Amino acid sequence: MRILITAGPTREYIDAVRFISNASSGRMGCVLAAAAAAAGHEVTLLLGRGAAATVAANAAGRVETVPFDSVAELASELSDRFPACDALLMAAAVGDFRPETRAAGKLSRSGGPIELRLIPTEDVLAATTASRRPGQVVVAFAVEQGSDEQIETRALTKLARKGADLIVLNTPEAMAAEASRACVLSPRGAVLQWAERPKKALAEAIVRLLG
Repeated sequence: MRILITAGPTREYIDAVRFISNASSGRMGCVLAAAAAAAGHEVTLLLGRGAAATVAANAAGRVETVPFDSVAELASELSDRFPACDALLMAAAVGDFRPETRAAGKLSRSGGPIELRLIPTEDVLAATTASRRPGQVVVAFAVEQGSDEQIETRALTKLARKGADLIVLNTPEAMAAEASRACVLSPRGAVLQWAERPKKALAEAIVRLLG
């Protein structure tokens, strides 16, 4: 199976040297890549440049790693690579906002206060799955807070909107951590129940769900 995995944060630049990002380390996507490669799959990992994690095991060269920076760069890579994959695991922490304008050069503190207007980024996964072909499997990821019931209700709506088959739910405490309290939902309900697991164990369980 040809598996495409995204991991890590996006960066949206304010000026030539400053950007807004998030706390994702890329660990979840990297352990997914290692687990998929160890299971014998052909893996391409799109890895945000701000990620701290690396692929733990290359499994005889089965992991191709491709860097990306912004949401637009990630969208471009997905547009190029999604048609050829059999499964997409969208573990990247895609930023929800970007600066409306990017300043030329480097802003100077001596210039005084600045106002930063943020606008929503595109829904990269929904745009990608709009062109999916029969047989492709898509796994979405979401970081949510609230009760388990509240999280699952929001997730099922998101699952349908994004055109995914499964959604992996994490809480904010999972960001950059080695373990995650998570569950996996399909449109019919939970296929992996809520539990605290090392991300390596969660990754192996997700790969097994691909069939």
